Amino acid sequence: MALEVCVKAAVGAPDVLGDCPFSQRVLLTLEEKNQPYKIHLINLSDKPQWFLDINPQGKVPVLKIDDKWVPDSDIIVTILDDKYPDPSLKTPPQFASVGSNIFSTFVSFVKSKNSNDGTEKALLVELQALEDHLKSHDGPFIAGGRVTAVDLSLAPKLHYLEVALGHFKNWSVPGNLPHVNGYMKALFSLDSFEKTKTDEKYVIAGWAPKVNP
Repeated sequence: MALEVCVKAAVGAPDVLGDCPFSQRVLLTLEEKNQPYKIHLINLSDKPQWFLDINPQGKVPVLKIDDKWVPDSDIIVTILDDKYPDPSLKTPPQFASVGSNIFSTFVSFVKSKNSNDGTEKALLVELQALEDHLKSHDGPFIAGGRVTAVDLSLAPKLHYLEVALGHFKNWSVPGNLPHVNGYMKALFSLDSFEKTKTDEKYVIAGWAPKVNP
């Protein structure tokens, strides 16, 4: 029986998957686990009552598993890995926090109106740390040759970084970070990513209100 999952609908296109890294993280996990699922697209600016009934906080993603609706992508992916252990997506503990500050520094940079406020430099520091990790380990992924949970968490965030910074700031990951660029290419070429990614125009539509409130 297919699992049910509530995820963000695109801004301006309620029938299309929107830009939510936590929603895509859960979809990536389901794809990597080869678990059938049914998507409910939630328009976050006009949430249906049934969704608020099952999830009063009104946040996505939410997964229905064993007749219970579970919120929070951290909890959801842990449950999925325990319930469907093959293939395991567990990240070795020493690698679990690799790249964990990239998204927050990207958000600060993409919203920044002052080119001298240090937000670009802060992002570059985090990307350099990822470069150093990837350079010192057999790849192409963070824990080696196979995808783990940390990669599925980073994949959508790096996609939004690439699209939003390219669009709003004409900025891209520097060429002197070849391992990061190679890592992004490896992530974005995964079948699971191709099936669950948000179209670039909807990434831009989702970020526009944050960049120009």
